[in-house]
Amino acid sequence: MLAFVLLGLISVKAPLCIVGCQKSQTNQGQIFFLSMALVQYAEHLRHFTARFNIYVPDLVFFGESYTTRNDRSESFQAQSVMRMMEAHGVLRMSLVGISYGGFVGYSMAAQFPDKMEKLVLCCAGVCLEEKDLEDGFFNVSDLDGAVSILLPQTPEKLRELMRFSFVKPGAKWVPSYFLTDFIDAMYTDYLEEKRELIGAILKDRKFSNLPTITQRVLIIWGEEDKIFPLELGHRLKRHVGENAEIVVIKNAGHAVNIEKPKEFIKHLKSFLCDSVSSPSSSPTPTHTDLPVHCYWS
Repeated sequence: MLAFVLLGLISVKAPLCIVGCQKSQTNQGQIFFLSMALVQYAEHLRHFTARFNIYVPDLVFFGESYTTRNDRSESFQAQSVMRMMEAHGVLRMSLVGISYGGFVGYSMAAQFPDKMEKLVLCCAGVCLEEKDLEDGFFNVSDLDGAVSILLPQTPEKLRELMRFSFVKPGAKWVPSYFLTDFIDAMYTDYLEEKRELIGAILKDRKFSNLPTITQRVLIIWGEEDKIFPLELGHRLKRHVGENAEIVVIKNAGHAVNIEKPKEFIKHLKSFLCDSVSSPSSSPTPTHTDLPVHCYWS
């Protein structure tokens, strides 16, 4: 069974995780929407449901997903997602990862090469190194600075995150009480664990240790990304080599899927569907047991 997976952060700039498999031409497909990630991808899903079944889980420590283990690596996140896909009988898939989801997606492609067909990485700085922080490559110089922006706890910090994520942020016109409510809803659960996830990405990270992958890769980047600068996209293209192509979307930042949804969807459809023939009929997909909450053990 061929499948596609979309992964990303659940925040104002990117969703958490979307997972799907190619819709069978003879069997009615199923769609699973797990927790809050659907909210972030709602606009994108309708463009793929005719050809794909869609699964929408949250990564560990987002939404209702959690674990009692101490492992905070993207490798563990990747293994958790793959276990979920296997539980649903999905044996082969393509994958789209946005931001942190790209780290997880790249790890899935490296760990499970026989199960991954295509990979789309959107503004995912998998090629960064810990020393990039020290060298001034980013707008912050240490872990605390990164956490204060990526996990905002005040309206002003949330506005700062929006400035980093969008070319034309509108948060400065939003009342502080609304932003406070948004923070309470989105950025208070598992706060320490999410801090540890960010720390695990940066700690001792070296580009030379990044494994190579053999899948076809589409790299999508916002030209004005201030969280993961465009140079990381070009670095990733050089690392993957001839199997990769890069698309740079102008007048877009880190939240490229939100700022330029039409261009984003156009490139996804071209890449994911170029070898997928349209089903002879389009049965209405079914889904059961909603919502599904994940516990990764």
